[in-house]
Amino acid sequence: MSTKEYKLNIDPAILELLGPSLYTNIYYIIAELIANAYDADAHNVYVIDKKDSIVVEDDGKGMSYTDGDIDKYLNVARVSRKSKEDEVTDLGRKKMGRKGVGKLAALSVSENVLVKTMVNTEKSGFVLSRKVNEDKLLQPIEEEKILFDKIDGNGTSIEMINPQYKLHSTIKAIKRNLLKIFPMVSDEFTIHIIRGDDEEIISSFDKEMIGELSTLITVGEKFKYLNDYFKTSYSNNISELLDNRESIKIPLSLFNREGEFKEYTLEIKGWIGTYITTRGRKVEITDFPDNFISLFANNKMGEFNILPAVGQNKLNEVFVVGQLHVDLFELTELPDMALSNRQGYKSDDVRYQKVLEQVRNVLLPDILKMRDKFVALGKNEKEKQKLEKQKEDEKKLRTSVDNFKKKSSTNVAHKLSKKIKNISQENIEEIQKIVEDEMNANSIDLGLKSVVDNNKKKILISQTYKDKDLADIVFNMLLYNGVPVEDIIYTNCDDERARIPEVASGKSGIYDYLRDFFVNSYSTQKIYIIFVTSENTKKSWGALTEVGAAWITQINHKVFNIADFRPEHPLDDESQWHISCRDSSGILTMSKLSCDIFAQKIEVICEYLGYKKKDRASNLKHLETLVKIV
Repeated sequence: MSTKEYKLNIDPAILELLGPSLYTNIYYIIAELIANAYDADAHNVYVIDKKDSIVVEDDGKGMSYTDGDIDKYLNVARVSRKSKEDEVTDLGRKKMGRKGVGKLAALSVSENVLVKTMVNTEKSGFVLSRKVNEDKLLQPIEEEKILFDKIDGNGTSIEMINPQYKLHSTIKAIKRNLLKIFPMVSDEFTIHIIRGDDEEIISSFDKEMIGELSTLITVGEKFKYLNDYFKTSYSNNISELLDNRESIKIPLSLFNREGEFKEYTLEIKGWIGTYITTRGRKVEITDFPDNFISLFANNKMGEFNILPAVGQNKLNEVFVVGQLHVDLFELTELPDMALSNRQGYKSDDVRYQKVLEQVRNVLLPDILKMRDKFVALGKNEKEKQKLEKQKEDEKKLRTSVDNFKKKSSTNVAHKLSKKIKNISQENIEEIQKIVEDEMNANSIDLGLKSVVDNNKKKILISQTYKDKDLADIVFNMLLYNGVPVEDIIYTNCDDERARIPEVASGKSGIYDYLRDFFVNSYSTQKIYIIFVTSENTKKSWGALTEVGAAWITQINHKVFNIADFRPEHPLDDESQWHISCRDSSGILTMSKLSCDIFAQKIEVICEYLGYKKKDRASNLKHLETLVKIV
């Protein structure tokens, strides 16, 4: 029979009300108990998932009944940090606990919690319950029943009986979720997750998470070590994807708990990044979201995700992830800013507002810009691969044509030597038939031509940068009429898909591309050129070169002109061309007749190239949204 008496220093009615509403997520509860183990200077904490209970056991210093540790523990809501001396543990760790309500976390998931602890050989144990008698005495646990699963020395065990919430079905997922809310693990503080014979050990930060990032910003010297885990296939562009920054320091004037107005420095450290992809990350609904920005103070998570408060609901924000540390949130001499459920901070606290401001205005926009760069590098790599594939197809086409010619001529000569001695008209007809038969028999070798043609650009918009406004309208109208952007070459286009791939932009840029795929090609497909002309054309060597090339290769083209320039030969100066004007402010204008001619020419181009064009009325209506009508 136990002679120890365990008395709870709180109104039992409050305990019954507060317990089930304090926490609503099993992982927050586990994290709170792990934080208690951390504050107890534990080196190992064991999360043991049993059939009818969940145990959190640690090898910390334990609690002595004789020395009054148990009384302090049962003094719920006792402030555990009153002075600077209380801020650190015997091992020099910054204490995570503050309000003293973390011990109630287990009651949020279980009506009855077994608390067992040992210091040296002294054992103590009791049942922490939501329902306590008016005398506030808790049911003691007999000493012979105070047993531990993993520890054999000092430590504490918290066992939640018949928990309301369950842990994830796999211990790997439990590990993944715990790391999101309790990342500060090391060789000096290790978390063991155990279910039956299976065990997962967390002894270091989630290196895999950093390895799955496309971009990374570290904030503060302490987090530069994450560089070692950041890997990218774009090593030549590493400076655009990885950014190491100093910690962010913001001076603040605040009232402390004594009412004194003092100067403080709010320092933000940590990291923020973006995933390469989010595909397949969130396996089950019980998982924490993978895109989040968490706030920590004294290494303990205070708020899991501030992204909804700082983001702008942009599509690429789903790739964002980060963990920021602001220890000023938990400075003992300042008022407590944590919410009562320990799952967030008071939004009206200036410390919280300043952090959100920095993330919203600096860190989040910067990491999203870096993400855009990563995406652009990926697109460029795909364009490079596509271009190489086109070159390979061109090479195959050349080879197939050469083989066709060689094979046909060889076979004809061979059969001639056998069948024809004295050439007559009848013999000639026979020769013609032989050649025809051989060409038909080998024509399958040319099947690659359609593949080559389909992968080529179809339309070139020839222009100067000063006439980009009219060229943009032409480009927009082509897209409106069903022309894929990938089928267009427009060197000054805002959409990079229409520009010549960077890998093809050698000394001659666009001319190298045109030579490789249209001049030196056995394919008969020619590119259709739309000339945007003005007085600027005469001053542009590139534009003049394209005009000459069109004449030499006899390429089909249309002219969209800006007055008062008059297109001349070798352009098709006999057909009616489209004319735009500029007003006194330089704004592009069109008359109603000019709009109709513009729409007509776009429709002719699309029809000629096999695109499904819009009707005239639709084209005119759309054109009116793009240009000033006079």
